[in-house]
Amino acid sequence: MDLQGYWMNHKEKVDKALQDCLPPEHTYPAVIFQAIRYSLFAGGKRIRPLLCIAAAESLGGSFDQVVSAACALEMIHTYSLIHDDLPALDNDDYRRGILTNHKVFGENVAILAGDALLTEAFHLLSHPDCLREVSAETRLALIHHISEATGFYGMVGGQVMDVLSEGKEADMDVVHYIHSRKTGALITASVYSGAALAGASPQEMTALLHYAAEVGLAFQIKDDILNVEGEQERIGKGTGTDSSRGKATYPSLVGIEASKRRLQELLEESLAAISSFDEKADPLRQFARYIVERDF
Repeated sequence: MDLQGYWMNHKEKVDKALQDCLPPEHTYPAVIFQAIRYSLFAGGKRIRPLLCIAAAESLGGSFDQVVSAACALEMIHTYSLIHDDLPALDNDDYRRGILTNHKVFGENVAILAGDALLTEAFHLLSHPDCLREVSAETRLALIHHISEATGFYGMVGGQVMDVLSEGKEADMDVVHYIHSRKTGALITASVYSGAALAGASPQEMTALLHYAAEVGLAFQIKDDILNVEGEQERIGKGTGTDSSRGKATYPSLVGIEASKRRLQELLEESLAAISSFDEKADPLRQFARYIVERDF
């Protein structure tokens, strides 16, 4: 399967759908729409919406069935990046090779841009013109699952522990908690969303959620490794920052080589989880390999 071709085709469609979701950037008050668009279209890889789409397609679903959920997931992801970069959290100057949102628009507007993206995601998921073929029960379950992955049981809880663990001795339980929530929860919610909207059976959903949990943890471990070994020009942000801030990461606990071995284990486990799926799940298999092998 040609992952690059699949990726570019679906990314273009997601980008267009995101453009259509938002008012023009000159809409009053223009600065908030400019700030939102600045980060939303800053060159993101669209991994979460693409995992949502690929999960649906693995069950015979289609892009059109899940596009609204895919866009909402990318809005939530972008909100989290804007807030993570703020001086009160990671205090990063660059993201994806350009200045972070608060460096361009100020901390006040950056906070509000993140708030607006998170709110708009749920506005989109609940809009009567979106997900029109989906039952109220499925829509409610979708909103519940995504909000849980976004809140204190998910990204917020993971971020809290990430901040509180800086400069302190952490064990593997703490690191796993941070990784599985700060990063893994939304990746799992992305796969869940596509599967739920495509009508997954309980057995199919269990397999896909197992796959997603392994992929989500692998994604963050790979980020940990790239922060040590990656090239700043490829990554688009500073390297070595985890160590300088005393962050709780896999390399800081077990070293680079053990972290790489764990990555390979997670890849094998994720592929095994969906081994019963046919070739329609090949994009999911390729995404798992990409997440482990990427260099940015």
